[in-house]
Amino acid sequence: MSNPYVAVGLVTAGANTFSGVAALLHWRPILPGMAKAGVPESWLSFPIGTLKTAGAAGLLLGLLGVPLVGTAAAAGLVLFFVCALYTHVRAGDYTGQFALAGVFLLLAVATLALDLTA
Repeated sequence: MSNPYVAVGLVTAGANTFSGVAALLHWRPILPGMAKAGVPESWLSFPIGTLKTAGAAGLLLGLLGVPLVGTAAAAGLVLFFVCALYTHVRAGDYTGQFALAGVFLLLAVATLALDLTA
């Protein structure tokens, strides 16, 4: 396990933990962006918050010695954020949440790539 993988994996897990918990708690600052993208508020608990939080937990398990779970979590987060970007594009929503989804996608891709090359 390389140092870059550990560092990027921890940042990705931390970012997804924050984002997942914010979704689970229906944090007010994210509600307008979700509405603009056409995502019902009820989806914040499941699937959005649950999947982000589970992805973060899976990344941490991968870093703690269960590598296949970490790889699956990174791949799952890549798929999640590709779908999130697609949802924003279909709705014509290019606000801050669209950009943030792009950053999260890059983090997930970097984590998966570093995991697969380690």
